[in-house]
Amino acid sequence: MADLSTVVNGLKMPNPFVIGSGPPGTNANVIGKAFDEGWGAVICKTVSLEADKVINVQPRYARLRSRESKEIYGWENIELISDRSFETWIEEFKQIKDKYPDRILIASVMEEFRKEAWVEIIERCQDTGVDAFELNFSCPHGLPERKMGSAMGENPEILEEVTGWVHDVAKVPVWAKMTPNVTHIEDPTRAALRAGCEGISAINTIRSVLGVDLETLRPEPSVEGYTTPGGYSCQAVLPIALRMVMEIATVIRDEFPDRTLSGIGGIETGTDAAQFILLGADTVQVCTGVMKMGYRMVQRMCEELDAFMNRHGFNTLADFKGHSLQFFTTHAELVRIQAEAREKKSAAAHKAQADEMIRKDTEWRGDDFVEQSDALARG
Repeated sequence: MADLSTVVNGLKMPNPFVIGSGPPGTNANVIGKAFDEGWGAVICKTVSLEADKVINVQPRYARLRSRESKEIYGWENIELISDRSFETWIEEFKQIKDKYPDRILIASVMEEFRKEAWVEIIERCQDTGVDAFELNFSCPHGLPERKMGSAMGENPEILEEVTGWVHDVAKVPVWAKMTPNVTHIEDPTRAALRAGCEGISAINTIRSVLGVDLETLRPEPSVEGYTTPGGYSCQAVLPIALRMVMEIATVIRDEFPDRTLSGIGGIETGTDAAQFILLGADTVQVCTGVMKMGYRMVQRMCEELDAFMNRHGFNTLADFKGHSLQFFTTHAELVRIQAEAREKKSAAAHKAQADEMIRKDTEWRGDDFVEQSDALARG
């Protein structure tokens, strides 16, 4: 049996599965449930000093389903950060750490662009015994007028300054949670790491409009007939998340090798998690998946990850972390590699490959378009 335990920034976890910040970590009751079911760590729903300014609406979710099976594969939310008072959270942080002293509790925090606010929230939270922080620089909706969330994370200069304030007072590890709603995620990543963050979390949800109800002609989720763009998650975002995790992991590998990465985005199985770890993640976070399947899903994910590791002879997560990064290159290099490979093939093999797949745009045929497309695809 493989060893799923890991130590990340000095934080000892029984497995790499982390409850991502959101409804699954919204109070002490559900956080305790997550620990009881075996999650490696829990990140609470994002807290702020002034929760009275946070007012959620109902409904606040919209879901995209497969046309055939009706399985949910896309999920949009317009949910805000925690609407529970900061004082309540302070008490619950203490209660959780008293009850689960050996489990990892991470406080997700978000504040306005004021140094005194960030210093206060960090100092007061860490006095309760939380094990680490995740700085929410990435919520794609809600409170933009206060320059919070992705409004801050989209600006590397501001992000670096705020992270510096936090680094000056934090006594526990700090992760910065990246927004995907930028052109180059490497830029805010470098800013956070330069300022001293021990780790990066990525990605948060993707700014989206899920769809329009063709009966009412109103976009979803409809709140008294109106809506606002929200954050997209679930299986459908996994390829985008993998790409951005790969880009961040490459930055960490080449420039900040002592830092860590927590991968997020569409993870619902142990094999999903394996892909993120292969691309450089130390841990993986699940939020929407818990909302679909419940806290017990972690047990199945551990079994699936264990099976993957045993199949490949990996004893620890470190044995395969980042293994697949070496196989990324430029398109120009792909052309060169393929040309060399074709030169080495026999004439018969070369002809067989040419018959199977088109190589130039002039070879497409209308009558065989789907079959030609299939031949060029993997999976």
